[in-house]
Formats: sequence, C-alpha cells, structure tokens
Amino acid sequence: MASSSSYNSPCAACKFLRRKCLPGCIFSPYFPPEEPQKFINVHKIFGASNVTKLLNELHPNQREDAVNSLAYEAEARVRDPVYGCVGAISFLQRQVERLQKELDAANADLIRYACNEFTSSTAPPPLPVHQNTILRQRSVEFTRRQYHHDVGAGGGGGFYQTSSYPIPYSNSYPNWNDHQNSTGDHHQHIHGGGSI
Repeated sequence: MASSSSYNSPCAACKFLRRKCLPGCIFSPYFPPEEPQKFINVHKIFGASNVTKLLNELHPNQREDAVNSLAYEAEARVRDPVYGCVGAISFLQRQVERLQKELDAANADLIRYACNEFTSSTAPPPLPVHQNTILRQRSVEFTRRQYHHDVGAGGGGGFYQTSSYPIPYSNSYPNWNDHQNSTGDHHQHIHGGGSI
C-alpha cells in the first residue's frame, strides 16, 4: 500500500516538472506534495538540474540541510531579487547594533543613578534656610554675652576699649623699681630687718 501511495501522489518536484515520480526520487524526501511553493522557488532561482547535481554530490545525511538552505535563499531571492539573504542579514545586523546601543545607554543610566543614590546616602543633608539663620543668631548672642561677662568681671579677655581721656603713664602707675623697693623694705620691717 505504501508503494502504491507513493506512485499515486508524486512529490512536488515531479508534479511541477510533469514527470513520473519513480521510487528513489531524489526530490521526494525533501519536497513533499503538500509544499509545492518550496520547490517552485528553488527551481526558479537555482534550476532543477543544478539542485539534482548538488544533492547527488552530497552525503544523504547532509541533503536535508542543503535543501533547507536552498529553499531559504530562494524565498529571500523571490522577495528581494537584488540582495536576497544578504538584505535580511544586513537588516538584522542593523537591528542588533541599534538594540546594543540602547542597552549600553540603559546601563550607563543605571550606573549614573546608582552613583547618585550612593552620594546622596553618604553626604549629610543640607540645613534648611531658617535653621542656618537661627544658628547665626545664637552665635551672635553668645558673643555678646561673653563680651559683657568679660567687661563686667574686669577680665582682660574679650574686647579692648580705650579711655576717652588718657591718663599719663607716669602719674597713673608707680615706678616698678619703687614698688619693688617698698615691698622689700616692708618685708624687712616685718621680719626685724634680717634676711631670711
């Protein structure tokens, strides 16, 4: 029954070429009758005789891959007679390059975002404007209080003010040597004039 069915339903190649499909037809395993357009394209681009010669030169295990390649190239040539598969390959390469650029740009944006997040998390946040104003006011108040404290206590720290009416140095303060002598005499008077 299988042999009779093979005789009754020729392959797409033999049907297109209007010849009897004999057992062992080299086209029969690769061009089934339900795919007539496959052989039509291959025959239009490469020719049946060239395909027959190519398949006879190949090992049976390599023929199916060869027929699939011929069918793909023939279909591409029918769609684009000038470039064929080269046009499709070029289009896919341009698409890959465009997608690669978009991926690189997305990775750069991701790295920039991660760096900004790290910088913002490590750096202390800036003080608001009203807090800076309060800190300056407190600093001024502390300086004024320290100044009044030093002046009121008679200390020498803080600020220095000059008198409106300067007093002569010789009249205001005694001579240091005289002060030393008077201190020495007073000391000797207390201890009986003897040296200690």
